[in-house]
Amino acid sequence: MPPTQPNISRLQGERSQSFSSYSPPSFDLHARQAALQGSVSSGALGPLVVKKPPIVYPALLSRVANAFVQRITTSSRIKDSIEYKDCFDGRDAVDKIAFIIKTTDRNLALLLGRALDAQKLFHDVTYDHRLRDSVNELYQFRNKLITGGPRIRSIESHEYSGRPSYSSSEPMDDVDAVNGVFTLLTDCYSPTCTRDKLCYSIACPRRLEQQSRLNLTPNGGLKRALSRSSSKEKKDQRLWITSVPKEISDACSLEEKKRQEVIFELIYTEKDFVNDLKYLNDKWITPIRNLDLLPESRREAFIDRVFYNIKDVYAVNSKLGEALLKRQQAYAVIPEVGDIFLEHVVNFSPFVLYGANQIEAKYEFEHEKNTNSAFSKFVEETERRPESRKLELNGYLTKPTTRLGRYPLLLEAVLKYTPEENPDKKAIPQVVSIIKDFLQKVNLESGKCENAFNLRQINKGLQWKSEPMELNLLAKDRQLIMKGPLKKKGTSSEHADLYVFVFDHVLLLTKEKKGKGGEGYKVHKRPIPLELLTLSTMEEPVMKSSRRTSSLIPHKSSSHTSNVVSKITPTSGPLSKITSDSKSGYPIVFTHIGRYGGSFTLYATTHAGRKNWMDKIQKQIQALKNKADSWKLLPVSERFFSASNKVNCSSTYDNGRRLVIGTDAGVYVGKPKGQFVKIIPRERVSQVDVLEDERILLVLAEKHLLAYGLEALDANDPNSPNKRAKKLGSSVSFFKTGICQNRTLVGIVKNSSNALDQSSTIKTLEPIEQDSSKKNKHSLRTMLRGGNTELFKLYKDFYIPRETNSLHFLRNTLCVGCSKGFELIDLSNLNTQDLLDFSDPTLDFVHKKDENLKPLAIYRIGSGDSFTFLLCYEEFSFYVDKTGRRARNGWIIHWEGVPTFCALSLPYVIAFDPSFIEIRHVETGDLVQIIPGNNIRCLYHIANQPGAIHVVMTDEEGDYQTITQLCRESQIAGLLGKDDCEEEESLPTYNPATIVEEEEGSYMPEDEKESAMLDDDDDESGNYSPMEGPYPHHPSGLNRAVNRLTLDFGEGFDFGSNSPESPQSFQEILDIGSSTAAHSGGSSSSLSLRDDSDGQRPTYI
Repeated sequence: MPPTQPNISRLQGERSQSFSSYSPPSFDLHARQAALQGSVSSGALGPLVVKKPPIVYPALLSRVANAFVQRITTSSRIKDSIEYKDCFDGRDAVDKIAFIIKTTDRNLALLLGRALDAQKLFHDVTYDHRLRDSVNELYQFRNKLITGGPRIRSIESHEYSGRPSYSSSEPMDDVDAVNGVFTLLTDCYSPTCTRDKLCYSIACPRRLEQQSRLNLTPNGGLKRALSRSSSKEKKDQRLWITSVPKEISDACSLEEKKRQEVIFELIYTEKDFVNDLKYLNDKWITPIRNLDLLPESRREAFIDRVFYNIKDVYAVNSKLGEALLKRQQAYAVIPEVGDIFLEHVVNFSPFVLYGANQIEAKYEFEHEKNTNSAFSKFVEETERRPESRKLELNGYLTKPTTRLGRYPLLLEAVLKYTPEENPDKKAIPQVVSIIKDFLQKVNLESGKCENAFNLRQINKGLQWKSEPMELNLLAKDRQLIMKGPLKKKGTSSEHADLYVFVFDHVLLLTKEKKGKGGEGYKVHKRPIPLELLTLSTMEEPVMKSSRRTSSLIPHKSSSHTSNVVSKITPTSGPLSKITSDSKSGYPIVFTHIGRYGGSFTLYATTHAGRKNWMDKIQKQIQALKNKADSWKLLPVSERFFSASNKVNCSSTYDNGRRLVIGTDAGVYVGKPKGQFVKIIPRERVSQVDVLEDERILLVLAEKHLLAYGLEALDANDPNSPNKRAKKLGSSVSFFKTGICQNRTLVGIVKNSSNALDQSSTIKTLEPIEQDSSKKNKHSLRTMLRGGNTELFKLYKDFYIPRETNSLHFLRNTLCVGCSKGFELIDLSNLNTQDLLDFSDPTLDFVHKKDENLKPLAIYRIGSGDSFTFLLCYEEFSFYVDKTGRRARNGWIIHWEGVPTFCALSLPYVIAFDPSFIEIRHVETGDLVQIIPGNNIRCLYHIANQPGAIHVVMTDEEGDYQTITQLCRESQIAGLLGKDDCEEEESLPTYNPATIVEEEEGSYMPEDEKESAMLDDDDDESGNYSPMEGPYPHHPSGLNRAVNRLTLDFGEGFDFGSNSPESPQSFQEILDIGSSTAAHSGGSSSSLSLRDDSDGQRPTYI
């Protein structure tokens, strides 16, 4: 192979890139192509046919290396039963090099590839030989330990036009050490050299082609030298037949001769392997321990990390080798070897430990060599010694693993030529089976260790633009699925490569950085959860713009809801197509749904590379969907409610056996998975609630709060007067029921319709205790028909100067979710205060957003004095303690979507975005699952009750709405009880009356004619008369409380001591005190819970 001349190449070609004034030698394009066609004799390399100019100047090894790295596709491959990561085969390498230099001569491409091999761009996985044009030979890039491949220049690939391109702006720091000139493909330095005239220089690269064209006899010039590696391989051939007398070999059959040759190879390679292990000890371990190469305190630790248990491997194989040599000395024709291996193979466990530690050992060695000059000099000198056989240390460190993989091949070859009556016919298969079990363990353990190593290196090297995000890369089961470069396309100055990591939970886009502090990865874009990611390769229209744009800028939606980008649709301007070709690359369109979503396109350099990326990402996305205890949506109603009849809310009655559905067209009733019947033709029903004990149905329709007798739910009831409603209020935004200060209360919220007056009026009503005789069906029917019995009395009403989103009844206070956040109202004196203590500096991130926050829900986690409260806002969720100060500092959930409602089912908190359901763990905040859908809304929710979450979404065609129950897969068996399924033919649902014991009481409507008590202060316009309120600027307002209320919550959820697999255990430690579940229709909030522990201070629940 021609020398690469690394010293002069810097002057002739490479270094000229930094001198713009330098003029490279001129040459004729036709002569250049002719040189490619005939620079090597037909007898040596054969004729070449070049149809296209090379992609890069083929004589510069750095250019060829850069193009090669961009185009080669790496993957996990198996050789000798051992799995190798990020490798490619020799045939693919030759194919890519031939494509780069545009030649059909594979020998020329092989020579150029071996020049790259000599420059240590890549190596054989076993370090045994140079590049070979074979699909069975595997190779890895030299510096794959961290990045999975060498660093490449971030430049656009361009076709070679006959003259090398010299750019003074091209960065040199990002190029690997590959640097040389491949003389066979260079141009002659003589300006008088032409294709039709013999050059005077015998070293002219065109000389052979010129001699062929002029019909001259080749003499002088460059000749192809015999490969030294090939001659060495022939010299080292060792044969059994030459080691025994001729009469012995002649007495053996052909099959026996072949068998003895394989046994002979098995024995002498075992001896070589043991000698190699002894070499490691004598020439590496002992000098490192005794010489002053490393600080004495680090020497033993370094030896342990690099050489690990190599002595244990030596102890096992030295005994095996001695036994084989002893057998060889005893027999000229060895009868069997299986018995020896059966005796020793059971002790091969050190191979597993050693193989698992290999990647750590190689990294530690390379790191020390790069940072310790004395150690680097020692390495260079040792590898040059004759006993090293020109093999670097990494080659020797690989030998134990590769030797284990060679045993099955050699033993199976012995078995092939073994007669049936020989004991080896039974022993060898047993040995091979045991060794293959060890190989499986090696692959498994080494894969785990390599994955953990890569994750540690990536985690250490990540550089964030702002506050780091917790990716939990060091979690126990975290996996690195794939890594590698992809190109983004913008204007000519924005072409750059991104280094993309695909973990088992997120996609991370980074840019490689290399500096004095070592390599790193600058995070380019917010990590994308895989469950929020979709991929496509379809041609899509893209806006052409005169200004500079980046393909990584998300296409933002103007609305505040989630960006669901399935296709980029421009509003104006000319269109272009995202197409696939070898010049621009092969596009992958990434679509990210959610708050931070958008669509962007990255390009793979090859079609196979794109397929590999998409296959692995989509396979992992599917794996996330198939998790063992994932959440499922169980159908309740399909293809019954059309998209034009919007479903807004739901509730249950008849002990959960029947459902009440509120829609824009009225109220429906039916069984799960059965038919539904409209029983109340009211329009725009936004909230329904069933009070079975009081036999009352509450309906909020067109902002009118109405009460019906429970008989109204019977579609077969002939008494139509029973379906007359009692109006409880008008201009009602939403209502909520619960227990506060040991009273059963109904909260009615009326938000101002004036856009300039963002205020709310809140009434709390307390039912008047009735005689038991008045609770029967007839008395209730009489009341609804117009009786004058008063059923409610006004408990408190007040005004707050903000729009109210939710109500939460606590032990002694009312928690109001409004535009400012959560506020507490003491119903005894109407004093008010913020729930959060903003003297806590860790809550500044909440205070800065202030009016832009939308509170969704508050949930209590834990029990005893250690409980905390999970506050759920539209943007994030975090914990506070009972005094309103931040708990679990640093713990926060940033929702991927823009949720409209949050539910709790310990140990998970569930957020409902219109495009997907986001499920997270309340302890870690980790994203557990994403369930996509269209127009998703939560209809009904009872905290911590299996199946008590009703969800509605639009089907894929957009014609119908599907109502489902959301529950964990492990809970489905309990929900689908055999008796219930056979008797009811439906999924069980839950009603608060079946779960919570409440004080007796009923919701009693006012007289339908007068409506004086409830409606005298409002009119149809939504304007309210002044009333008592807690704010001093309002007429009749009371002074704001000066002292903060201490929040004493008593007992609650104990997440740590209750198994999530047993939902009923939460009920045992939680006394739920609200009378109804929360409904997400309209502006309603989460379920209120009661704490019955004694205490005089206001409390959360």
